[in-house]
Amino acid sequence: MKKKRLCLLLGAAWALSCQSARAEDPAIVMGEVRISAQRAGGPLLSNRVLTSVDVLGADKVEDKNVMNSWELVGQLPGVQLTETRMGAESGKATFRAFNGEGYINGIKVLIDGIPSNVNSGNQRFIDMIFPLEIDYIEVVRGTNDPRYGLHNIGGNINFGTRQGGNYTDGRLTFGSYGTREAQLAIGRESGGFAQNYFIAVQESDEYRGTGSEKYSIGGKWFVTSASKAVKAGLVVRAYKHDAGEPGFLTAAELAADRRQSPAKNANDRSEREMRHASVHLDWQISPDAFFSNRVYYNSYDDDRRVTFTSNPAGSAPRQRRIWDERQVGYLGNLTWRASDAVTLDGGVNAEQQDNRYGRMRFGYASPTDFGTPVLVQNDDAYTLDNVGAYVQAIIRPTGTLKIVPGWRADKFSGHSTLMAGGTARLQDYGWIRQPKLSMVYTPAADVSLYANWGRTFQVLTGSGAPAYLAPSQATFDASINTGKEIGVKFKPAPHTEMRLAVWRQDATGEVANMPATGTTVGLGETRREGVDLQLSGQVAGQLDLWVSHSLQKAEVVKAFTAAGASLAGKEVFSTPRHISTAGAEYRASDRLRFGLQGRAQGDYFIDSPNEQGKFGGFVLFDASLRYRLSERASIDVQVKNLADRRYEYAWYDNFFWPAGQAQPMFSSGPGRSAYVSLNFRM
Repeated sequence: MKKKRLCLLLGAAWALSCQSARAEDPAIVMGEVRISAQRAGGPLLSNRVLTSVDVLGADKVEDKNVMNSWELVGQLPGVQLTETRMGAESGKATFRAFNGEGYINGIKVLIDGIPSNVNSGNQRFIDMIFPLEIDYIEVVRGTNDPRYGLHNIGGNINFGTRQGGNYTDGRLTFGSYGTREAQLAIGRESGGFAQNYFIAVQESDEYRGTGSEKYSIGGKWFVTSASKAVKAGLVVRAYKHDAGEPGFLTAAELAADRRQSPAKNANDRSEREMRHASVHLDWQISPDAFFSNRVYYNSYDDDRRVTFTSNPAGSAPRQRRIWDERQVGYLGNLTWRASDAVTLDGGVNAEQQDNRYGRMRFGYASPTDFGTPVLVQNDDAYTLDNVGAYVQAIIRPTGTLKIVPGWRADKFSGHSTLMAGGTARLQDYGWIRQPKLSMVYTPAADVSLYANWGRTFQVLTGSGAPAYLAPSQATFDASINTGKEIGVKFKPAPHTEMRLAVWRQDATGEVANMPATGTTVGLGETRREGVDLQLSGQVAGQLDLWVSHSLQKAEVVKAFTAAGASLAGKEVFSTPRHISTAGAEYRASDRLRFGLQGRAQGDYFIDSPNEQGKFGGFVLFDASLRYRLSERASIDVQVKNLADRRYEYAWYDNFFWPAGQAQPMFSSGPGRSAYVSLNFRM
């Protein structure tokens, strides 16, 4: 894979020149990011400020066959993919020992720098974008990034999509399980006016036969002044997804038929729609000062019918869950390059959320159309308002040392309409203060030593107690996460890069919070820690190799069960102890290339007391071949799960069971599958 220096530009996050990566930038780039027009000034790039950054380039993304774009992030080191694969509720990507269960949503998601988490922190807006539209995926790990507050507990993921350029790119795919997909991306740029359009359709029977249909469309329009000092634009997207939910399997059902969907789940399905619109204005005030503004609107509507459990007593209910969420926000940023030694960067954000959530329960009779509910468990309307601000300085006292102190503060307000009548306000956390500090020391041309320290926070979301106060409800303070990391990046040989990092993150009062179920459980003090190792290199100009291995542990330091038993020393559930990736790409000729990629993760406990055993480990390999038919057309062949390994996502079903009869439940991962794609450019 090629590693190139990332350059500053106006209105886009990344660009590459033909020079090698600077040693002072601990970031590692996999693949190539498309080159865009460059200019001096512009916004600060993450790799020039932060210390634990990975970037996945377009060529590692656009040719991948995935049902959901969050799966693409699994190519990067230390990323855990939680593959629930329940219709539109398909899963998520996490790292730094945060799991993807939905209780503790520790990863901020952005699309083109726009906040893109739903109210609970889940990552559903990622589904709006498809691989051919993506320019790069950037992962920032740790607690030292001051730009974002809400949900930015363990780091953030930014999906950068194509902007500007002149192209017409298409991709048609056919494959296993009746998969059919078409993507079309169009860009036109001339005379200071840039247009980008994207449309995608995906249909599949899915591995377990419940079916999925996706539709996505988007457009961008940007105008740049003749002096190139001002750039303004509009971005819009719309997305629709209808999918069946195959349901979770007991161990006996899994052993009998991994591809079955039990009769109890016959009417379970998701109907999801999402919208996005944003207005962008960038102004290069002077050669040393840059001002950017973003105003955005996100909407999320979801109607989910679901039956989770297989209680033999037949007492487990069916559910219908309806989300209706709206977000309106503003992001402002000012960068001033005061001198060669000092750059100041600061910003403000404001977001107002208007959310509604309904949950109805139905009897556990044979599958019906759900009819009349036996209980309306949630009928909630709640708001969440957030204002925040940050400042950081990039100080270079010498040519080999960079120091980046930062500070962020966030404040929240809101109210909820209670089912019992009346309203309750969001508890007052006050201003949540988050100091940060990063340093990079470059003792030699090919070596950089770095360290960072910082604080992030977790607050409760959703409508359930105790996030929104009634007089009898207890309160939770904001959970403060303090993280620290030291690392080294160097080149052990020509065309080779290596990075080793050791990190730890402590939380004062973590809370497992799932608004979908009204569940709020105080986990108390927790500690996450680990070691990340990455190595990549090029052999003889034709063979690229890469490997990563992350050791991690998330455990409870101080907490108790509802019965008063201590959980100290127990591992946080659904968190594997190791995550690994490896890959090779061989370019046999200008027309032909082969690839082999592997990923693995360890088993994890599925319950807080760590009493129900470990599940969920796997080792998987994917193979790929690309043959270029002409300058404008190529064919991809991909085989996923090459060895046809059996693997599954596991969770602990302890709801509505008689004492002592709760059990693990499983969602089986797809077996070996093959896909053929035709790529064309006009």
